[in-house]
Amino acid sequence: MISVDKALHIIKSFPKEYTFETVELRNALNLVLFEDIFSPINMPPFRQSAMDGYAFRYSENQKFTIVEESKAGDGHNYVLNEGEAVRIFTGALVPDNADTVIMQEHVEREGEIIQIKKMPFQFANIRKVGEQINIGELALKKGTQLNEAAIGFLAGLGITTISVYKTPKVAILVTGNELQKPGTKLELGRIYESNSIMLEAALKSIGVKDIELIRVKDNYNSIKNRIKKTLSTKDILLISGGISVGDYDFVREALLENEVEELFYKVNQKPGKPLWFGKKANTYVFALPGNPASALTCFYIYARPLLKKISGCKNNYLQKVKVISKTVINNSSGKTLFLKAHLEGNSVEVLQGQSSAMLYTYALSNALICVDSETTEIKIGDEVECIKLVL
Repeated sequence: MISVDKALHIIKSFPKEYTFETVELRNALNLVLFEDIFSPINMPPFRQSAMDGYAFRYSENQKFTIVEESKAGDGHNYVLNEGEAVRIFTGALVPDNADTVIMQEHVEREGEIIQIKKMPFQFANIRKVGEQINIGELALKKGTQLNEAAIGFLAGLGITTISVYKTPKVAILVTGNELQKPGTKLELGRIYESNSIMLEAALKSIGVKDIELIRVKDNYNSIKNRIKKTLSTKDILLISGGISVGDYDFVREALLENEVEELFYKVNQKPGKPLWFGKKANTYVFALPGNPASALTCFYIYARPLLKKISGCKNNYLQKVKVISKTVINNSSGKTLFLKAHLEGNSVEVLQGQSSAMLYTYALSNALICVDSETTEIKIGDEVECIKLVL
């Protein structure tokens, strides 16, 4: 059995290599750039009007004759003489020898003559060539997670495909003879299986889309064969249940039989002690406890950071904060505790129902209080470390 810190240190050392893929920009939301992107053009690529109005050569004149019109998309570069102006619209090409645009609200127009009521400063209301970015400049750095604005920005540069960190393919393998599919009439001695849909939701919340759900009975050969098949096709295998030391817990033996390297087994924590982590080739395996709250806690603390790291994210861990405890906490277990809690402002309260089987309390939680193994008591008003579950 190892400490929480040691387990996290082992996981943090992986992966050694990263993979990437080329995707269409339109499908890249929340993906992470695998390479720097440099602008192929100036943006804007020509001098643009920043508003609807009139473009002219700046002078002391107050009256100008309208000789042409420039609307967005027009490619004609008009030549203006002294005292002439072009009717212009937002985003339209500003003639080369015009240096100022006045908004239409600041002129009076009679026919083709405009009288300026409020003269703008010279060069006003013109977006310069390359004002946003120049050709060859760094547009977005490697490691940038693409939001809606980033995708729009790159599209505006004419980019259609990009290289991104490849998001992992994940399988969730659930074991247990007692498990029954939700939506059926519950039989005596059975419980509805919830871990697969819970873990699937947790994966989707961090952008993982390629997810396969597998259900296996507590049979050694069935578990071994499904693990073997999955290891060759997935980047991450999450196994729920069958990792403890009961007569029908076959997962560890099946993993070792499939030559998955055991990197650690059992962590000095509560809940989630029987956590197993291993690796074969480029596939990582987390064998999570079967109890739902234990499984979810282990996912948050251990699996989630590795999944985000593989996906190229920089901020892989849930945010930790120091806050004031509103609850007395006793820890005589000698283990690190992860307690479901409610965080509000600068204080946090432990919720009732800390059993590893209880998801109800988890559903009401927005934080986990982390009490290290050497701390035996926390009093009301003491500072505690808190992991925020709401991003």
